[in-house]
Amino acid sequence: MRIGVIASIAHRTPPIGYGPWEQVASTLAEGYLARGHEVTLFATANSLTGGRLVSPVAEGYEEADGVDAKVGEALHLGAAFEHAGELDVLHNHFDFFPLSYSRLVSTPMVTTVHGFSSEQIVPVYRTYNDVAHYVAISDADRHPDLVYDATIHHGIDTDSFTVGSGTGGYLLFLGRIHPDKGTHRAITVARRAGLPLVIAGIVQDRAYFEAQVAPHLDGRDVRYVGSVGPAERDRLLGGATALLHLIAFAEPFGLSVVESLATGTPVIAAPLGSMPELIRDGVGGFLVHDDDEAVAAVSRLTEVDRAGCRAEAVTRFGADRMVEEYLTLFERILARRG
Repeated sequence: MRIGVIASIAHRTPPIGYGPWEQVASTLAEGYLARGHEVTLFATANSLTGGRLVSPVAEGYEEADGVDAKVGEALHLGAAFEHAGELDVLHNHFDFFPLSYSRLVSTPMVTTVHGFSSEQIVPVYRTYNDVAHYVAISDADRHPDLVYDATIHHGIDTDSFTVGSGTGGYLLFLGRIHPDKGTHRAITVARRAGLPLVIAGIVQDRAYFEAQVAPHLDGRDVRYVGSVGPAERDRLLGGATALLHLIAFAEPFGLSVVESLATGTPVIAAPLGSMPELIRDGVGGFLVHDDDEAVAAVSRLTEVDRAGCRAEAVTRFGADRMVEEYLTLFERILARRG
């Protein structure tokens, strides 16, 4: 099968630090290659792949000064659809914009919907309902106006994560520093539980960071270590007593949650969006409704088997499972087209 993977160009594929969409696109592209398929990756020019790389954009627009996002998107998508005739299927990981090209080519396009940034983008998805093949990354993120071909949970290369002992003596926040992600709640819960908190991730909302996070940073009880790459992320996750994921929005998936499980570290999360699909209460951690329940969950972490957390990641969220589910979908779509 000749597969074209359209990655985001916000960051390199795979990302150096933050970049969940790019990470999923990379995992899938390399997984397709490993199974003998021909893969063309449409991504930034500094991206890494074992397949063919088509890249009219030098660097990610979130990572380089002077890169105009709209210009980059136009060049990126123009290149992808100019090559569409050479491919059996296009796999879109670049949100709604590629949909506007989809009726101009005969190559079917599968769009992984990584979430809806707002209700304002839904009309684009709705307009292409008749020709698109939508994949939800969780049942919780399915929009009632859209027709989906499948729900396929993200998968990760669990072998790239080390099972940790959790003896670092700290709680961990890992993700975008934004009110939706609940960084301030993690600080409150850690203080009340009597454990240090390590915060890692990009600052997405600077005003929020300065008002509700920075005043608590003391280098001891609450530390901010910035955005971390794979090696440091692995170390931080494996050493943590638990990952605090006290979100305030219906998160479509949450890669950091399954990455935490892969290191054997349980997750304490709010039961919003996909969280009840990802975390089996008492097995992969705890689902909590407020800060009181979160503090109580910290005291119950000894009830959670770290080997069981790792098993959850391997059996339910491994990359192989994700790759095979997408390939099965591609084959089904191509068979229907004759």
